[in-house]
Amino acid sequence: MDLQTNEAGEIRSGMEKMRRAFEIYPYCTLALNHLANHYFFTGQHFVVEQLSETALSSSSHGLLKSQSYYNLARSYHSKGDFETAGRYYMASVKEVNKPQDFVLPFVGLGQIQLKFGDFKRSLASFEKVLEVHPENCESLKAIGNIYANLGENDKAIETFKKVTRIDPKDHQAFVELGELLVESDWAAAMEYLKTACTLLRKAGEKIPVELLNGIGLLYFEKAEFELAEQSFKEALGDGIWVSIMDGTAGSSIANWSVQYRDQSFFHQLEENVSLELPCDKVTTLFNYARLLEELHDTVKASLLYRLIIFKYPDYIDAYLRLGSIAKEKNNIQLSIELIGDALKINSKYPNALSMLGSLELQSDETWLTAKEHFRDAKDATDGKDPYSWLQLGNWNYFAANRPEKKAPKFEATHREKAKELFLNVLKQNHGNMFAANGLGILHAEKAQWDIAKELFTQVHEAASGSIFVQVPDVWINLAHIYFAQGLFQQAVKMYQNCARKFFYNTDATTLLYLSRTHYEAEQWQDCRKSLLRAIHLAPSNYLLRFNVGVSMQKFSASTLQKTKRTVDEVRATVSELQNAIRVFSLLSVASTYHSHGFDERKIETHVEYCRHLLDAAKVHRDAAEQAEKQTKQKLEVTRQIALADEARRRAEEQRKFQLERRKQEDELKQVMQQEQHFERVKEQWKTSNNT
Repeated sequence: MDLQTNEAGEIRSGMEKMRRAFEIYPYCTLALNHLANHYFFTGQHFVVEQLSETALSSSSHGLLKSQSYYNLARSYHSKGDFETAGRYYMASVKEVNKPQDFVLPFVGLGQIQLKFGDFKRSLASFEKVLEVHPENCESLKAIGNIYANLGENDKAIETFKKVTRIDPKDHQAFVELGELLVESDWAAAMEYLKTACTLLRKAGEKIPVELLNGIGLLYFEKAEFELAEQSFKEALGDGIWVSIMDGTAGSSIANWSVQYRDQSFFHQLEENVSLELPCDKVTTLFNYARLLEELHDTVKASLLYRLIIFKYPDYIDAYLRLGSIAKEKNNIQLSIELIGDALKINSKYPNALSMLGSLELQSDETWLTAKEHFRDAKDATDGKDPYSWLQLGNWNYFAANRPEKKAPKFEATHREKAKELFLNVLKQNHGNMFAANGLGILHAEKAQWDIAKELFTQVHEAASGSIFVQVPDVWINLAHIYFAQGLFQQAVKMYQNCARKFFYNTDATTLLYLSRTHYEAEQWQDCRKSLLRAIHLAPSNYLLRFNVGVSMQKFSASTLQKTKRTVDEVRATVSELQNAIRVFSLLSVASTYHSHGFDERKIETHVEYCRHLLDAAKVHRDAAEQAEKQTKQKLEVTRQIALADEARRRAEEQRKFQLERRKQEDELKQVMQQEQHFERVKEQWKTSNNT
């Protein structure tokens, strides 16, 4: 009884009594078990094991043997010998008739089974614990984790919610709930994670870096970049990254920012400041750099990636992000070199192999070797990586569309193989948007518009909810479908949204698609505007200039075909034709068929046609201007007549006004004279009366 009081003095008294009992009879199983329990908490595992083994050999009583096995099991458990611990926990459980007699070995056994991934048996063990203690939060949390590992998320969520109802201050349960709800309910996940932070702050405990990192990622996913940055900064705390962000880490940051593979900058910094980067903050720093990439601050992002590489040279993803930044800057060679650095660390890293294959696919010299790298990526994951299957599908589609001459059977074979690979990806993951997009393209090329449109629409809707999934291709493909169906307004809207959302209106190819849609919709001026913007972005693209000339020509021809047109429209037509002739003439001089793909005879045909239209337009302009002049003269005569009439009207009104005024003045004068006469008469009457 003294040992159960949790009072230091009573425990010492109880242990002293147990020692005396042991000295009196060294084979007393009860005393041996209590002593073993005491020495377990003092960390003397050898003594625990000796006492427990002696107790086992000294008794045949089931419950006492169960306690002895339990002492042995948890001793080995605490030393990390999980297999031996598991055997002893199992032996302890077998000696118990029902969990109510001794429940602790079920807890230990469940933990060991969970450690080895035996989820179903572990679940059964913890359920035995709940039979005795139905509101035991630790067992409930273990069961929640088991359900999560078994893919039964609904049961896991309900279990953790039960924990929060039993103990509203259990921050770990709120964290688990948040992580389970990340994919299905963003708002609820965020609320649970924030609640966990609040509980930790109230308890005066330090908030784990992982928790703040998770909150930052949730904000990042919803494009709430400012809040994401706050979370990442709070998780990181103080460090060299603060100096890098505010530009005080060194005066030559700008000079070193583009030298992605040169680490001498950090060697120089290390001479003056500490470059400590704790391992638990590496992932958060990487995510912060990804956020900076999304904010287009690639200079600071690249410096953070290089800091990670400097401190942790085997962090492969940092090399790949630097390679991606180099690719965005069109430095393909540097990107390949950085991916090569990653592959030196792990030659079978699937992401690096796939990324290298993607770069090789863009070159006529290396597109064949890309297939080997995609295969290597697939083999590296035993075929479990859907991205490598997807890339192989893309390679087959690319091979089918290569411009060189090939047999029709060759093209059909590659298309069928691409379809097979895309379908295989979708079998593994029904929600893979990239595979669905690829399948939609194949259907679109067979003019199966409805099927393709449905696929593209589903991908478009799925991709709209996450900042991490950037699929501009599906927007463009959906616009292509609208275009093919003659729904030009919808196509224009989709192209415009894509250009704004993904390329900030700086992608010449998307603008070319947009101009083509305007052209087919006979919106010539909008077509010309889109092409001029594209030329501003790609001034060396002669095809864009040719298309501008054609749009000017079409605008002019359509204007001249109108039955009614204004002088301004005809003048604009003349100006557009002159510009078109200038554009075609410059193309004729600056390019040849071999160097730029233009047939000079075709250009000359356009020039001649534009000159013909220009001559006609000038005639129409002169006639329109003459008609306008005559109209203006007539209007002027009419205006002068109207002015003269108005002047006469005003003069007549003025004359009448003067006559009326004079009449009024005369009448007023007569009235005044009469009043004066009346006054004189009154005076005369007064005088005569007085006399």
